[in-house]
Amino acid sequence: MNKKNDIKFLRVSHLRGPNIWTYRPVIEAWLDIGELEDCPSNTLPGFTERLVAWLPGLVEHHCGVGHRGGFIERLESGTWAGHILEHIVLELQNLAGMKTGFGKTRSTGEHGIYKMAFRTRDETVGRAALEAGHALMMAAINDTPFDLPATVAHLTGLVDRWCLGPSTAHIVDAATDRRIPSIRLTEGNLVQLGHGAAQRRIWTAETDRTSAIGEGIASDKDLTKTLLASCGVPVPEGALVRSAEAAWEEAQDIGLPAVVKPVDGNHGRGVTLNLMSEADVTAAYAIASEAGDSNAVLVERFIPGNEHRLLVVGREVVAAARGESLWVTGDGKSTVLQLCDSQINTDPRRGESEEHPLGRVNPHDHEIMLDLKRQGLTPGSVPQAGQKVLIQPNGNVADDVTDLVHPEVAHVAALAARVVGLDIAGIDLVCEDISRPLAEQRGAIIEVNSSPGLLAHIKPAKGTPRNVGKAIVDNLFAEGETGRIPVVGVTGTLGASLIARLVGCLVHITGKHVGVANGEGLYLDARRVTNKDATGFDAGQRLLINRTVQTAVFESNARTILAEGLPYDRCLVGIVTDMEGLAELDEFYVRDEDAQYNVIRSQVDVVLPEGAAVLNAANERVAALAELSDGRVIFYALDETNPVMAEHRAKGERIVFVRDNRIVLAEGSEETILLELSKIQPATVKHPDSVLAAVAAAWALGVPSDLICGGLRAFDATPKKTNY
Repeated sequence: MNKKNDIKFLRVSHLRGPNIWTYRPVIEAWLDIGELEDCPSNTLPGFTERLVAWLPGLVEHHCGVGHRGGFIERLESGTWAGHILEHIVLELQNLAGMKTGFGKTRSTGEHGIYKMAFRTRDETVGRAALEAGHALMMAAINDTPFDLPATVAHLTGLVDRWCLGPSTAHIVDAATDRRIPSIRLTEGNLVQLGHGAAQRRIWTAETDRTSAIGEGIASDKDLTKTLLASCGVPVPEGALVRSAEAAWEEAQDIGLPAVVKPVDGNHGRGVTLNLMSEADVTAAYAIASEAGDSNAVLVERFIPGNEHRLLVVGREVVAAARGESLWVTGDGKSTVLQLCDSQINTDPRRGESEEHPLGRVNPHDHEIMLDLKRQGLTPGSVPQAGQKVLIQPNGNVADDVTDLVHPEVAHVAALAARVVGLDIAGIDLVCEDISRPLAEQRGAIIEVNSSPGLLAHIKPAKGTPRNVGKAIVDNLFAEGETGRIPVVGVTGTLGASLIARLVGCLVHITGKHVGVANGEGLYLDARRVTNKDATGFDAGQRLLINRTVQTAVFESNARTILAEGLPYDRCLVGIVTDMEGLAELDEFYVRDEDAQYNVIRSQVDVVLPEGAAVLNAANERVAALAELSDGRVIFYALDETNPVMAEHRAKGERIVFVRDNRIVLAEGSEETILLELSKIQPATVKHPDSVLAAVAAAWALGVPSDLICGGLRAFDATPKKTNY
């Protein structure tokens, strides 16, 4: 078989917002497949067999055929390199743990040149998957070696490094289910839910409602226990001590067995249980003082039973998990360390990444070594065949027991979270039976944790997964709240900057804080904060993350949509003025009116069902976009006799026009006559079509007609000279 020449990447872009392909971020690659244009897959000997052997999961790709195995059928019947690469990249992302499914490939009309796009949750991972997919495809074509395990391992590492952690992603997915938009604010897990003044922020299981004082109290175990006890919450007897000698005295006073733990620790670090001797207490004191930030430790009565973690969100327990003791059984040949690796750490639920509900066990941990010492063992000891060795007496909280929690137990746990002052808390308690009140079994709450882990509830080792992300989102946003502020998008080449500023003025006059991003700069209320072109994605995001902004207005054009995507996911009002400027899109392989139409339509595609598309009825191609709007449509034109306007009004819908030099709003038979055009400043009224578009948008946003008139009189079309 002759070796095939490599394909070339002409351009690779990350489209971060809604684009010509989809509503969500994609990697777009322009490909020159060269001689492969004349070599579809069914002409490449052994190619399909080698590819499917490496990536058997491709059988699940339905492709355009619409059923399992559809893509394999396309390979066998003959498809081209760009389409094949699209599916390979998607499958590599899936294998790396980043589930995605959207991809499309289209010819540009030039021989061998294609545009290919695929969904990715992170740009770095997506670009790496594209590079790896390219190498894999060429290896399959040319029958050369390819190290798939190493490639998947590398991509998996990138997913762990760059993608949201599973707990944060779970919350974001729950927000998406409620149509609440999200913006990742850092490379870590700080995420904004919602836009502008309506936003909330999360950082894994912390929110912008999480009290810093509550977190401080939770980290002080002695203070936490004092506050809980004062409110009638059952806690273990015990006291704070500052020496090993005092720890042993306190243990004897409260009665053995005892527990020793750091006063300022959390999540079970430095905690040693079931201590019966002075030597054990002394050793446990050293462990606890080392794990904490001071030499102060807590000595408490040991509570018999199983450890439980109850997740409290708001005022309710939304999930509960139970822990279990860990044991290994000797075989007369293996050390304790080897037995842990072969009998415990082989559990697929265990691992170092956030994807694993349970961590790996290391017998050299101080707490485990102390338990082994009490059994006369060390990590290097070889237990006899059949000998059971206790590795951890508690922890490993991973089995769901939410449906078993007694109402009184749930009440006490929720009370504990409120006493400490946390909106989200992990309540650790020990009892024999979670389905019975704590008082009946001497159960007690042993810790209150801020920023609790969620994975044990999302992916329990046993039992029903709990949608704790939904509970967190519902606690942040009341029923019916979407986290959205009114967003207005303006797309076109005729007066778009003016329209954006004028809409901002008409909304600002109602008392709202308004942000505008257009070709003239970035505006907050009437103040221009930068005079640089702000039609790009980054400038738009500046408005959406601003907590003061109550309404945001954005100017876009075909070039920015093609290069970056829109800076918002959906809008309440989408304005389209024209479809000029086709010649400027030649570099994007957009060379005819139909292709241009498919770009401009993006502005109407993102209009919310409760919103409106504002369209120029005097432009036939713009008016044709009306059928794509999920919301209502408001047409504008100078001439009310325009056939599109007349037909729309006859259906009882809204139009805006000029009659006798006055702006008129009409909805069916009803009319509202606004001010004369001569009352508007000359620099503004030179563009009457732009004025009508802005008035229509203000009407759609519910701005009263008298305020529209006031705003039109006051508006100065000349950009401010003062820049900051």
